[in-house]
Amino acid sequence: MKISEILNNKNVTVSFEVFPPKEWVKIADTKKVISEMVKDKPSFMSVTYGASGTTSGYTTEIANAIHEGGVTPLSHLTCLTSTKEKINSVLDELEENGVENILALRGDIPKDFVMSEAQYYHHAYELVNEIKARNHFCIGGACYPEVHPESANRVEDIAHLKEKVDCGIDFLTTQMFFDNEKFYNFREMCAIKEINVPIIAGIMPITNAKQIKRSVELSNCSLPKKFERIMERFVENPDAMKQAGIIYATEQIIDLMANGVNNIHIYTMNKPDVAHQIMEGLSAIINE
Repeated sequence: MKISEILNNKNVTVSFEVFPPKEWVKIADTKKVISEMVKDKPSFMSVTYGASGTTSGYTTEIANAIHEGGVTPLSHLTCLTSTKEKINSVLDELEENGVENILALRGDIPKDFVMSEAQYYHHAYELVNEIKARNHFCIGGACYPEVHPESANRVEDIAHLKEKVDCGIDFLTTQMFFDNEKFYNFREMCAIKEINVPIIAGIMPITNAKQIKRSVELSNCSLPKKFERIMERFVENPDAMKQAGIIYATEQIIDLMANGVNNIHIYTMNKPDVAHQIMEGLSAIINE
């Protein structure tokens, strides 16, 4: 099923993100994670594009496992360091395997990477155009509630986002955020600029202190005082930090839903127990 149909047909959706292993020998372990997560019946599950330079086959294998578990898969696809031929090869592979949904991303700039004139893909919208030409896939895109790290300001960031959406994006998923007011302000700006596709709110349950620095760097997000106090209080107690992180994420989602945000994406970090506890905390709310 295409995710655009899922978003249109359900009042509330909660989806999960997983990532493939760095080594093929660990693919069975990741499939075990999938088999646990599908028990919570997420609306769909996304799988990131490889890991540390691995091939796209890892992503396709995990997408197939998600589908076999009865859940719609969404495959990430990044283009910055790929040739046009490579991208089309991956698209062929996904199409042959019955994958209908792609999250089209430029991808992070690798260390010491120099953008050249010979580089075919410079921006995500170029990948969107490539995918759209096939008339097969439902296409998602990423967005930043607190401004893309490479954008000069919010106005420039929203302009680039509008350009990407107008190329044929069917839905957007935000990078993680910890302050819902940032999301509400972003949603209002999108509405003003007539970015009218569904915007899925991306939530990261922080269950250990090591996640914080990397998470902030990747998403360009800020930490509200409430969250900082939780960190200060429980940082030396792993079990308490995990529980507090799950509760904080659950409360974030409840507040979002109370304010009319019906589409939630959980960055699970391949932790079925964390995803399950959040879903348990939302059980009656989801089924309202």
